[in-house]
Amino acid sequence: MFKKVAVNNRGAVARRIIRALASLKVKSVVFCSEADKFMPYVREADEYRIIGPAPPQDSYLNHGRVLAAVKECRADALHPGYGFLAEDTCLAGKLTEMGVKFIGPKPELLTVFGDKVAAQNEMAKRGLPINMATGILTGSPEEKISQVKKLGFPVLIKPAGGGGGIGMIPVFSEDKLASALETAESQALRGFGRGQLYAERLIADPRHVEFQIVGDGQGGAFHLFERDCSIQRRRQKVIEEAGAPNISQAELAVLAGKATEVMASLGYDHVGTVETLYSPETGFCFLEVNPRLQVEHAVTEEITGADLVTLQLQLASGATVSQLPPPPEKPAGHAVEARIYAEDSQRFLPSPGMLKVFRPPKGPGIRVETGYERKSMVTPYYDPMVAQVIAKGRSREAALNLLDEALAAFDIDGIKTNITFLRRMLAYPPFRSGDVQTSLTEKLLKEPDYKALFEK
Repeated sequence: MFKKVAVNNRGAVARRIIRALASLKVKSVVFCSEADKFMPYVREADEYRIIGPAPPQDSYLNHGRVLAAVKECRADALHPGYGFLAEDTCLAGKLTEMGVKFIGPKPELLTVFGDKVAAQNEMAKRGLPINMATGILTGSPEEKISQVKKLGFPVLIKPAGGGGGIGMIPVFSEDKLASALETAESQALRGFGRGQLYAERLIADPRHVEFQIVGDGQGGAFHLFERDCSIQRRRQKVIEEAGAPNISQAELAVLAGKATEVMASLGYDHVGTVETLYSPETGFCFLEVNPRLQVEHAVTEEITGADLVTLQLQLASGATVSQLPPPPEKPAGHAVEARIYAEDSQRFLPSPGMLKVFRPPKGPGIRVETGYERKSMVTPYYDPMVAQVIAKGRSREAALNLLDEALAAFDIDGIKTNITFLRRMLAYPPFRSGDVQTSLTEKLLKEPDYKALFEK
C-alpha cells in the first residue's frame, strides 16, 4: 500500500478519499485552490498544498501546477476523484513517467474510453448491445448533415471526447440539425478541448442504468450490481438508486455478467462503471464507460458493504481480485441518493453564497457526503453540488420514505437549494411506482401543481 497519496479534487469526494486513506493509515495531502483553502476537508487531510487561484484551469485542471505539487510533497500516488482530471490520459501518462501511480485505469484504457465512438466500437466487437450511431462526423457541414440523416430522426448529437451532458443536443427534424451541430461543436470545444461529434438514434424516454465493475487487469473481475440514474436535470443525474426498479432480475443479471466479462477481456484494472440506456422496446444499449469513481457510488456501497475507494487504492497498489473481499451474492436492501445543489428548484440556476446555516440530517439509515459546513462559501467557480444524502431501507418504499424525511430535516440557509424539487420528485406518482425515465424531470416541471409553487 502507498505511504502518501495526493488528492487533486475538492468537496465531498476529497473528504471521502481522505477518510478512506485514514482508515488504511495512508497519509493524505489534498491539493486546493485559494478559494477552497478554508474548507473543512482541507483541515482533515494530513497535509495540503495550495496549487493556484480559484478558476479550475488555474488550479485543479492545471497539469503543471498539479505535477509540481506532487513532486514537492513526494506523493506515491495521486487520486483524481471524479470530474476535473479523473479521466485525463495525458496527466496519467506524465505521472507514470515520474514514477507516481495515477489511481485509475492504465492510460491506454483511458484513451479508449475517452473517445465515445471508439468505446462503442470496442464494446460492440466484444458483444455488448449498442444503439445505432454514426462514426465521428467528418467533412463539411453539409457532409456531416448527410451522415446524421442516414440514422433517421430523432437523433442525439454528442461530443466524442466527453460526457456529463455537455454538447449533447436532441434533434427531432432536419431543419434544426445544422444549428444543433454548430452549437454542440462549440460546447464540446469549450468543455473538452476538442469539437469532434457523433450522432446516435434518440431512444424515446429511456432509463439510465449502470453497472459497477471491479477489475484487476489480469483477467479477474466482478460486478457489484446495478444503479438506476434516470432522474436527471439537463442530463445531469440528481437522484440515483440501487437497484433498478421494474426491470427483471434475469435481464439485469445477464447484462451485469456480460459487462463484467467484456471489461475483464479488456484487461480493465480499476473500479469503473458500464453505463447503458434501457427501454422495454430496445432492451439495454451500451452508452459509455466511466473509468473512475462516480458521485453515486455510495448507494452501491450501502447495498453491498463494499468500500469502493478502498478497492481503488488496493487495486492501484497491485491487489488482484482474489485478494479483495468477495462480492455479495445478492444486494442487501435498497438505497437511494439525492444530490443537493445550490440552485433554485424552478430554473436550476446556481445560487452561490455563504452557508449561514448548514445542519445535515442524522439517524439510522442516513448517510451524508459533503465537503461543506456552516460559514463555508459556495463559490461560482465550481459545480454547485453541496451534499449527497443517501438513505437505505429494507425496501424501495422504505428507502424513499426515509430519504424524504431526511431532506425535510436538512436545515440550510444562505443559499437556494433544489430540495423542493427533490421532495416533489420523491412523491411524484410515476417515480414512486418505479416508472422512472430520463424525461421524468421535464414532465414533473410541467405539472400545474409544481408550477403553482413558484407563482407569485
